[in-house]
Amino acid sequence: MQKTVTRRRFLQLTAASGAALATPTLFAAGSAESLYARSVVIDGLGFPGGLQPSEEAPLNAAELDQVTESGLSAVHLTVGAVGTMPPLTAFEKAVRSIERWEAEIGRYPEVLAPVRSVKDILAAKSTGRTGICYGLQDGVAFEDDPERLDTLAWLGVRVIQPTYNRRNLLGDGCMEPADAGLSRTGLQAVERMQSLGILVDLSHCGRRTAADAIAITKRPVAFTHTGCYALAEHPRHRTDAELKAVANTGGVSGIFIMPYLSKGEQPTAADVIAHLEHAIDVAGEDHVSIGTDGTISPTELTQEFKAQFSKTTRERKELGIAAPFETEEGYLFANDLNTPRRFETLAQLLLDRGHGEARVEKVLGGNLLRVFGEAWT
Repeated sequence: MQKTVTRRRFLQLTAASGAALATPTLFAAGSAESLYARSVVIDGLGFPGGLQPSEEAPLNAAELDQVTESGLSAVHLTVGAVGTMPPLTAFEKAVRSIERWEAEIGRYPEVLAPVRSVKDILAAKSTGRTGICYGLQDGVAFEDDPERLDTLAWLGVRVIQPTYNRRNLLGDGCMEPADAGLSRTGLQAVERMQSLGILVDLSHCGRRTAADAIAITKRPVAFTHTGCYALAEHPRHRTDAELKAVANTGGVSGIFIMPYLSKGEQPTAADVIAHLEHAIDVAGEDHVSIGTDGTISPTELTQEFKAQFSKTTRERKELGIAAPFETEEGYLFANDLNTPRRFETLAQLLLDRGHGEARVEKVLGGNLLRVFGEAWT
């Protein structure tokens, strides 16, 4: 009987084969299909949807199908906004965002599941659903009142970055030239986050801010979505010393899919693999993960999408929260990973390059699952 290859599987195979040609195979590897099916797969930062111009639009049928198709056991999802604004405004935006996603989970319980604990992720995996874990990418919402962290934790927020790219009252982001580190309030906030069982995410923090947090941590911390500075010098990337420092806390560094990986060019699967392998070499296989910083649905380069992307890029520059290499043409996805099952493609590429199944399973989500368990206790 002739085996039928679906359009989705064709895209996966062509993406994998194209990237494999760009990187030498160390020795023959097995298929990622069975490995992927049994693995807990976690996107350290991602977003359900992506087919509609508005990020606030309710998920449509195609987007829901692609969430299921992705095979993701869980995704760390940003709620609220980033950048300078009144703290209460930022707090209200976070609460409204959580309300929106709670409604989505309630409407589609067969596709989405709430995540408050590691048990919730395992339950989502066992039932073929994708768990939604809330996170903040900026601490502005509580910069003047760390007690708001108690409310955010009660609402289900499990991952928080003290700062985004710019400075707030907690500390300096990675785009601040002064790089003054965490403030006294910031130090208190990090300690309070950990006491509440919230993972401290340092992805957008300045180097000294990250170092200050690592110095006082009693639990694993993370760079959930970043790249390797040794391969591409960029303020959003982490030096080898920083990758090792996070590993020493028991934490993880997640590689994203962003133009910064390739110095402003649209990234490829080969770029992602190069950064993953460098991080593994430096920090060890127990301390590397993937945080795409992108949507689950593939990007469709329609005129409407291009216009919205240009508008968003201009707005970020006007607000002063953009990073170097953010351009109106630097789309935030890799052409050869532009499918819902991009994690499976990456798994196959890692296997093809000689990485063992146990290591690949850790990178796909096992490491993040462990860190979540230790941080959320």
